[in-house]
Amino acid sequence: MDLNAIFANPWIRDAAATLLAFTVAIAWLRLIEFLAASGRLESKLSRKIIHIGTGPLFVLCWLFFSSAPSARYFAVLVPLVITGQFFAIGLGWIEAPEAVQAMTRTGKPSEILRGPLYYGIVFIICTLVFWRPSPIGIVALMSLCGGDGLADIVGRRFGTHKLFFNPQKSWAGSLAMFIGSFTFSFAFLVLFNYFHNFQPALGLAAIARNVAAIALVSTIVEALPYRDIDNITLTAVAILLGWWLF
Repeated sequence: MDLNAIFANPWIRDAAATLLAFTVAIAWLRLIEFLAASGRLESKLSRKIIHIGTGPLFVLCWLFFSSAPSARYFAVLVPLVITGQFFAIGLGWIEAPEAVQAMTRTGKPSEILRGPLYYGIVFIICTLVFWRPSPIGIVALMSLCGGDGLADIVGRRFGTHKLFFNPQKSWAGSLAMFIGSFTFSFAFLVLFNYFHNFQPALGLAAIARNVAAIALVSTIVEALPYRDIDNITLTAVAILLGWWLF
């Protein structure tokens, strides 16, 4: 996305984009925290809505950054600061009852040191290592957000038929994982491809084929009986497959 007409200096543009990304992310988090604290959302649902929405909103903001090599270091400040806040809340250094209610299953701040903290670390790594010119990080993050987030929501509501190798997961949840992972990843790759972020440009057939393969394997990994570390395992698998396929 070309904003050079407004911000000719890439440092100014990246600083403005960072402020925008911070504003969007904090506004989203505060909205869900308010809805959870007011009883409009139960904590299990609010946790996953944060999981689904925060990442894609942040990655969308990547489009506003310049093409300068330093842009990723501006962008990574957003997940770095937010993850640092999660860490401080989880250790009890900061009291934030609304955040705890919105992001935990049990209401214990220490729970933030598992899933939510891993979520933030994954975003820090993908922003620094892959950034905008690479489809790998985008697919990994969208598999985590769209796939893993929807799997839990759908599985809790419609997951009557459990997986034979993991009774904590269901066929409905795994189907939602695949559909969410594929849909989010495909949509974001098409969008970033449209704005000429990938060189050479990716073909739609290649995007669909590769994303489907990554979504399928990520779905299998997400279904394995390893609680709280799937934010790391499925992202790692998506990255490895992305390296191979893209």
